[in-house]
Amino acid sequence: MKFFAGKSSDIQMINSSIRIRKANISDCSHIVSLYSIASDGIANYVWSTMAAPGENPEEVGLRRYQREDILYSYLNCIIAEADNQVIGMMLSYPMHIGSDLDFDACDPVLLPYARLEEDNSYYISAMAMYPDFRGMGIGKEFLNIAEEKAIQQGYSKLSLIVIEDNKLALSLYKKKGYKEVMRESIVPHPLIHCQGDALLMVKDLLVS
Repeated sequence: MKFFAGKSSDIQMINSSIRIRKANISDCSHIVSLYSIASDGIANYVWSTMAAPGENPEEVGLRRYQREDILYSYLNCIIAEADNQVIGMMLSYPMHIGSDLDFDACDPVLLPYARLEEDNSYYISAMAMYPDFRGMGIGKEFLNIAEEKAIQQGYSKLSLIVIEDNKLALSLYKKKGYKEVMRESIVPHPLIHCQGDALLMVKDLLVS
């Protein structure tokens, strides 16, 4: 199966009431909420640094995801839906690190995540489900789709960042063949709800 290779915009999954489809611009408010969940507040910190006077972080996130000229766009998201209601999302895209990346100039709070980027990989930036829809196999299906998309685009590895304390996600990634290659300590901030280490995990692919 080549996911989204043709004109069909969705596939059936789990049962007849759950499907996965390409995101559209009307999904952006859900994408923002789910990305915030996936990041444990890290995204909210990023958005807060971009906010105009009187603008809250979620408004920044919404404005960003509605764009089509950046990686953090609804165009790079897929949506899980149950009974026509959004229940989850994944954001993924090719990762290429510029030769001019200057770690010394990075925001200290975001520096650990900048260090954990894997060059020339297909990157799963965020994956989340609303609480009532966890444990249904949607995350596993998202990972399968990301792998298909990586292979279709000629990438030989996938990458993602996971918080060490997120035991369920970490267990899923390990079962799917991802291996830890690097870790960095999270820098505390009031908007960030996690602590400990962030892990870079990579899965090597066999690409013909």
